[in-house]
Amino acid sequence: MSTTWDPALYLDFDDHRARPFHDLLARVRAVAPRRVVDLGCGPGNMTALLAARWPEAVLEALDSSAEMVAAAQAAGIPAHRQAVEDWAPEPDTDVVVTNAVLQWVPSHRTLLPSWLRALPSGATFAMQVPGNFAAPSHALARSLAAERGIRLRGEAGVGEPAEYAALFAAAGAEADVWETTYVQRLTGEDPVLHWISSTALRPVRDALSAAEYADFTADLAPRLREAYPADAGGHTWFPFRRIFAVAQLP
Repeated sequence: MSTTWDPALYLDFDDHRARPFHDLLARVRAVAPRRVVDLGCGPGNMTALLAARWPEAVLEALDSSAEMVAAAQAAGIPAHRQAVEDWAPEPDTDVVVTNAVLQWVPSHRTLLPSWLRALPSGATFAMQVPGNFAAPSHALARSLAAERGIRLRGEAGVGEPAEYAALFAAAGAEADVWETTYVQRLTGEDPVLHWISSTALRPVRDALSAAEYADFTADLAPRLREAYPADAGGHTWFPFRRIFAVAQLP
C-alpha cells in the first residue's frame, strides 16, 4: 500500500522536526563535498540547509512521494521522485543525509552496507530515525488499527543504536552513533493526535474512507489524551526518542 503525504500538515511541527536534523548535521565533518544527497527530502525545507552549507556541491534530492517532491520543487529544490530502495550513489557522492526516512524502508538494514560499499573514500553517510515505536502514541494507534484490520509498522522496523554501530563498523566505517529523547511541548486540541496524523497515521488515512478515518481518530483521541494528559497550563509533554548514526568512510 502506497502512502500519500500532506506537506503542509507535516510542516505544522517544523521546529520539532527540524531539531534532530540540525543535531545530525552538526556531526558531519565534510568540508568541500562534490555531491550532497538528501535521501528522502520531504518538502525540501531541510534540503535548503544542505545547499546553504555546501553551495559549491551538486545537490541531489529525492523522495518517493509526489506531493513532497512537488512541495520541494516549489521551494526551489531540484528534487525528483524516486524510491529510496532504488537509489544508488553516483561516483562523486561525498555526503548522504537521510532524516526520518529509513523507518519507512523495511530493507534499509540490508541496503546500508551496499550503499556504503558504493560510496567513495572519505564519504559520510548520516542517518536519523525515530525510535519511539513502543511509545503509547504509536502502540495505541497500532492496536486500534489492528481492530480495523490495518497493520502499521512496529518497532522491529528500526534497529537499536548498537546495531547500527556494528553495521557501520563491519562496513569499515568509523561509527558515530547516539540517541536522544526530545521532550516536546505540544499545544492545541489533541496535539499528539495531530502530530502522528502527519506521519504514523498516513497509512490508516489511505486505507479508510473519510468517514471511517474520522471515526478512527474519534476513538483514538481520548486514548491519547489519557496517555499524554495536558498540564495545568494546557501544555502536553511528548517524549520522542530519536536514533542517530554517522558513518565516516576512511
